[in-house]
Amino acid sequence: MPPSTMAGLSLRDLEYAVTVAELRHFGRAAERCHVSQPTLSEQIRKLEALLGVAVFERLPRRVEVTPQGAPLIERARAILREARGLLDLAQQQAEPMTGRLRIGVIATLGPYYLPALLRDVRARFPQLVLRLQEGRTSALVEALEQGELDAALIALPAASTALESAELFFEPFLLACPQGHPLQEQRQVSLGALQSSELLLLEEGHCLRDQALSLCPLPRGEREERFASSLEMLRHMIAAGEGFSLLPQLAVQGRTDLGGLISLRRLEEPEVGRRIGLVWRGTDPRRENFCALAAFLRQMSPVNRAEG
Repeated sequence: MPPSTMAGLSLRDLEYAVTVAELRHFGRAAERCHVSQPTLSEQIRKLEALLGVAVFERLPRRVEVTPQGAPLIERARAILREARGLLDLAQQQAEPMTGRLRIGVIATLGPYYLPALLRDVRARFPQLVLRLQEGRTSALVEALEQGELDAALIALPAASTALESAELFFEPFLLACPQGHPLQEQRQVSLGALQSSELLLLEEGHCLRDQALSLCPLPRGEREERFASSLEMLRHMIAAGEGFSLLPQLAVQGRTDLGGLISLRRLEEPEVGRRIGLVWRGTDPRRENFCALAAFLRQMSPVNRAEG
């Protein structure tokens, strides 16, 4: 591109293009970018003219990225990440731990960890504005790598070499079984007793499902294709007598046993559980901020000894 044309390339236009590529719709993209659809469409046309490439194919009911436009959209995403990093670095130099921080939290942790955490975080970092997003581990890691999140609270290790992490606390797993189940008679239960078709699991995509299967592998052919979409539904399935499962301690700590229909037991193996950590991009210039936040969270471990 000749130097004289650089003045026509704006970060705002790149943001429009990336948003259209994500939503595959000019109207919804304009709404997200807080501009009118004609304005967004016109800026996209100017961007395509400047680049000399048709970035989008306009179909009757949707928009598709062209093969020539796909690498340009990826480069635009990278440019926007770098631009956000520049602003974040400037803010960090001026006032550490201030401004917006977009944090993702896995769905099996957020509802049980955040309520006890947010008041203390706001008191410790009053200028920090949190933007929370719940999801499954793979989706949060992808959003973090794409620059759509700044950090995430997940079960370690993170399945990405592009991320750095700091462990916060270890969360044990407890056995949850229906009232009257034979396992209820045992004060502590070994993992060997849990290799049964009665083991209830979350849907595919939840890291907790994979952890449960790694600890309690089921014999081939004995796995029933019936899964829970959330920990709360899993608790209700257990209370209904459908089977037992391993639940993170925070998910049951201080919560109702559904009218005495669920019994909790500790496992003989104390190492059974998950390591919760804060992760962020290794290229993010705010590493010191994330380490400071992790150190604060580590001091406030929410896991207490629960009665079996």
